[in-house]
Amino acid sequence: MRMIFVNLPVKDLDRAGAFYKGLGFSFNPQFSDDKATCVVIDDNIFVMLLTEEFFQTFINGEISDATRTTEVLNALSADSREEVDDLLARALASGGKEWKPVHQDGPMYGGSFQDPDGHVWEVLHMDMSQSPA
Repeated sequence: MRMIFVNLPVKDLDRAGAFYKGLGFSFNPQFSDDKATCVVIDDNIFVMLLTEEFFQTFINGEISDATRTTEVLNALSADSREEVDDLLARALASGGKEWKPVHQDGPMYGGSFQDPDGHVWEVLHMDMSQSPA
């Protein structure tokens, strides 16, 4: 079984953790300390929030400024349109920003937001009953 760890640099670890808690995600204290917080997205999907200083030890070059450029699109599936809308509302209420408006494209319904550090998250629901055969 594979696991996915998305590593994101953050300016303020407490603020970033509060944002993801506001989205309804839990944390794994085994992999969290004063330099990192492990956000549990699902059984095999984790987001490691790393202070910029700690993140720098893992990379070559400079840290991207996600508020000015898009470094990556993180996409999460949702079980329903309502779940998409709910997660977007929680993101905005927790200090995130709308990135692109909610859209419908055939069987796909989704929206997106930026976390407080500018990292982009898309939330998508695919209605397979509407998908072409």
